[in-house]
Amino acid sequence: MPTVLDLSLDAAALTAALVDLPSVSGDEQALADAVEQALRELPLLRVDRYGNNVVARTRLGLAERVVLAGHLDTVPIAENLPSRLEGERLYGCGTTDMKSGVAVQLKIAYEVGRADGASPDRDLTFVFYDCEEIEAARNGLGHLVREHPDWLAADFAVLLEPTDGRIEGGCKGTMRARITTRGVRAHSGRDWLGVNAIHAASAVLTRLAEYKAREVEVEGLVYRECLNAVGVSGGVAGNVIPDECVVTVNYRFAPDLTEEQAAEHIRAVFADFEVEITDSAPAAAPGLSLPSAAEFARVVGGAPEAKQGWTDVARFAGLGVPAVNYGPGDSRLAHTRGEFVEVARIAQAVERMRAWLGLDAGSR
Repeated sequence: MPTVLDLSLDAAALTAALVDLPSVSGDEQALADAVEQALRELPLLRVDRYGNNVVARTRLGLAERVVLAGHLDTVPIAENLPSRLEGERLYGCGTTDMKSGVAVQLKIAYEVGRADGASPDRDLTFVFYDCEEIEAARNGLGHLVREHPDWLAADFAVLLEPTDGRIEGGCKGTMRARITTRGVRAHSGRDWLGVNAIHAASAVLTRLAEYKAREVEVEGLVYRECLNAVGVSGGVAGNVIPDECVVTVNYRFAPDLTEEQAAEHIRAVFADFEVEITDSAPAAAPGLSLPSAAEFARVVGGAPEAKQGWTDVARFAGLGVPAVNYGPGDSRLAHTRGEFVEVARIAQAVERMRAWLGLDAGSR
């Protein structure tokens, strides 16, 4: 039978229900179905679906619209389901990344979508999407950007990725490239007749080891760039001198660079090698000086930090929608076997969202 989500549960119990419905990347349909069904029961929301991506919107005619967004998928399960509550920590796959954030979205949607719900001071769009944890081409938010950008139109967006209750502005871009060295194949017993491509790759690795990454300040936040080998492949057989070796590198670049400039930088670093850019996603500037972002930062409190990874705030930035990362999970625990979220952080995120949106306990 289809899973039924009870949005009246407290946020921690709702998180546990979401976690207990597995949704590894590419297998999110059951969770998307449950989210869609729960939202369609709220009469004051318009609900649309594209693939396993669900978008719900208020239509109050207010002057400003903000997005609360989160992905439904998780990394592969690591013997960490079902969820379990130990003291004030909820353990399980996706608790921190990012089903606790999705629970916050759903709690706010439940509060404003009921017939007798509370009135926000901004119109709201709730976005739930698939395939965030895998290659960019399959990312559900990317599909919505291309096919239904009107569903995402807004003045500001909050992506409820794990930040441990702090605001993280913008994000670094990410780019992968294949650096190829070539040789001449020969019998390993007569190596003087060949040229070993794997040995030639040592120059690539040395260059990476000696690389000095930039630290770049953008709108008052400092982003630390990274350039690393993330894979090496080569070899034909145990008795053959290999004629090809590929070092895959990952460049995490600051928001002062475009994707084109980042690609130029990789090619410059490896100017004497064969370089192929294989995957890329843009960076995003913080945008914290904008009124909506500044008000959100005031409500959340604390000093905003730079997002040192990549998140889908970049996709919103590409649409001209400023966005920040804010969620109850701790990114240091994401993708780990012992992944957990602090129950208090989930409740805190709900209350901060309510305060920012001007929600009250009264009816419409």
